[in-house]
Amino acid sequence: YSADGVRRRLESSLLRLGLDRVDIALIHDPDAHGSQALSEAYPALEKLRAEGCVGAIGVGMNQAAMLTRFVTDTDIDVVLVAGKYTLLDRSAADALLPAAAERGVSVIAGGVFNSGLLAAPAAGSPYDYQAAPDSLISRARRLEAVCARFGVPLRAAAARFPLAHPAVASVLIGARSAAEITDAIRLRELGIPAELWDALAASESEEDRA
Repeated sequence: YSADGVRRRLESSLLRLGLDRVDIALIHDPDAHGSQALSEAYPALEKLRAEGCVGAIGVGMNQAAMLTRFVTDTDIDVVLVAGKYTLLDRSAADALLPAAAERGVSVIAGGVFNSGLLAAPAAGSPYDYQAAPDSLISRARRLEAVCARFGVPLRAAAARFPLAHPAVASVLIGARSAAEITDAIRLRELGIPAELWDALAASESEEDRA
């Protein structure tokens, strides 16, 4: 997360890519190095953006709190928030998304399946990189049942959900095979009725009351 480290990493990436610039460069997971990322990595990226080596700069993390600080305290263009604005975890909506919308910072929503649970909820499914507890599996299955009533796969709703927020510019889908890419493209074209979102919200409200 040093300034020199940022420049060296970008130079090596450009060499491997055979390019003289990249569209976006993100500081990756500076959780334990927030101060250095703010004082060294970010200014280095800011200079690279001014030099034209990078089109847009930002930060990507699995948490919302530090991303919110970057949004409010710097002049970044974009943040990638993973797993914190999904059908199961909407914590990024508390502060990060409003701050991004206010400052005109684009949000990329990643981890929309919460490591897999929202793609195929079943015993042993992962949630945020570890085995999901039974309570979350049950919750995901309830969401899946609601989606089934409308003929929509849960994974389609999970991938589309973040895009309803005005701060979210795109959704990042991880794929392990060509088949998963084909599936993601097919589901992107799937029509999702507005009533489904109402039904999912009602289901979550019932869960909160229970």
